[in-house]
Amino acid sequence: MTTVTTPTSTYTNSYTNSQNVGTTIPFDGICEAGAYICNWSGHLLRVSQECCQPSRTSSFNLVGSEPLMVTKISDNPFVTISRAKLIASNLNLETNF
Repeated sequence: MTTVTTPTSTYTNSYTNSQNVGTTIPFDGICEAGAYICNWSGHLLRVSQECCQPSRTSSFNLVGSEPLMVTKISDNPFVTISRAKLIASNLNLETNF
């Protein structure tokens, strides 16, 4: 198991132990740090811990005519691209990154 340290947070590269990996939720339901695949486009969305703090107001608003769903692929928002693609493939998710 490898530990990745960023200036403000430490994330452990444990991709299969998270209960939420593989869970699909609405975009506006994201409430924890991690890496997500946008189901409508296949883009990789990285959400840091700083974005999920209760005192933090939303810095963006994404609007669509249909529910915009994302699937969590890792607790680590800084997962490598190759690892993200591998996890997405294992979850049968299309990627566009």
